[in-house]
Amino acid sequence: MTTASLTCRHYRFRSAMALAFALTFSGCHSNDRDRASKMTSFSTDASPSATAHLFTVPQDQMSHVRVVTVRPTELTRTLRLTGAVAYNAFKTTPVITQVGGPVSRILVVPGQHVKAGQPMLDVSSPDYSQLLDSYLKAADSYRLANKNYARAQDLYQHQAIAERDLEQAESDRNQAQADLNAADQGMKILGIKNPADLAKAPSSAQIPVLAPIDGEVVERLVSPGQVVQAGQTQAFTISDLSTVWVLANVYQASLASVRSGDDVIVQTDAYPDSFHGRISYVSPALDPNTRTLQARIVVDNPGEKLKRDMYCTVTVTAGSIPNATAVPDSSVLHDDNNQPFVYVAIGANQFGRRDVEIGQSQNGQTQILKGISPGEKVVGDGSLFIQFANSLQH
Repeated sequence: MTTASLTCRHYRFRSAMALAFALTFSGCHSNDRDRASKMTSFSTDASPSATAHLFTVPQDQMSHVRVVTVRPTELTRTLRLTGAVAYNAFKTTPVITQVGGPVSRILVVPGQHVKAGQPMLDVSSPDYSQLLDSYLKAADSYRLANKNYARAQDLYQHQAIAERDLEQAESDRNQAQADLNAADQGMKILGIKNPADLAKAPSSAQIPVLAPIDGEVVERLVSPGQVVQAGQTQAFTISDLSTVWVLANVYQASLASVRSGDDVIVQTDAYPDSFHGRISYVSPALDPNTRTLQARIVVDNPGEKLKRDMYCTVTVTAGSIPNATAVPDSSVLHDDNNQPFVYVAIGANQFGRRDVEIGQSQNGQTQILKGISPGEKVVGDGSLFIQFANSLQH
């Protein structure tokens, strides 16, 4: 919890607590009101632990106040970074059209999940007959080269040909195999995965463009009728959104606390729950415009809740603070000048304001950097009660 959030809490309950206190004290005996109105002030000089504005709470109102003893505790040192969500580039791929021609039909839309091999669009391609012809020629050449190699092996075993002739036949067979493999890739573009499917080849030139991976269509870049170029035009972008990146800015002063491999917590204003991630990379150079480094964080994204460009707060664990002086968050209030303070117990039911300097807040505890020492007693619950009671008496 930050200083700002503590301030917001103070103002949010100010009116309600003032009213509650007024109603409560309206039922007290007159002598209780007299006791509650007796207040003493004294000079604080320069002592950081000096206490001013003493206030006595009537005994029958002490049920509203809980006093705690300040004890040393171990806090986790944390660092807050800001960043934004991006697609995981290692799980994102462009869909490139492998045939040229006009787009005849678009089969998927952004936001749709697709499987690898699923048709995404059709292209009216003049390359169809060329691809099919190349495959058929390569298949014939391979069959012939393979037959020649088998015959050469037999002849060589009977010492009918020289070894170099056998090697040449083997080389021809290998080259024919490579040509067939290349042509086979072209046939897979047509949706034909093995030669037995040749009879099922499209009779027209409507060639499907297939999804290369499982994922969600996050971008469409072509329209019906648009002419695409083989191997050049990007039609879609697909991303596996089970994980995303958060790109966070790291200032120079915080660089020593940010290391690759560190676990982090990511939060956004959009959801109350947090997301777990890990720093995978810290850039080696400063951005000349922002004077920051960029940390790349891989974040689990259950339910695909995190969206690209969503702003995030990243909490990095940066070690521990042993023997820290800390009080409950509810102990710390802020005055109209945003000065943090607590109420210190002076006697059984007498309290005084003590200005403090605060550090970070975590797990319901706020670190006190200056103003309070271990062993002192402070108000844990009821600080607002005392504050507004004090204000009503003035």
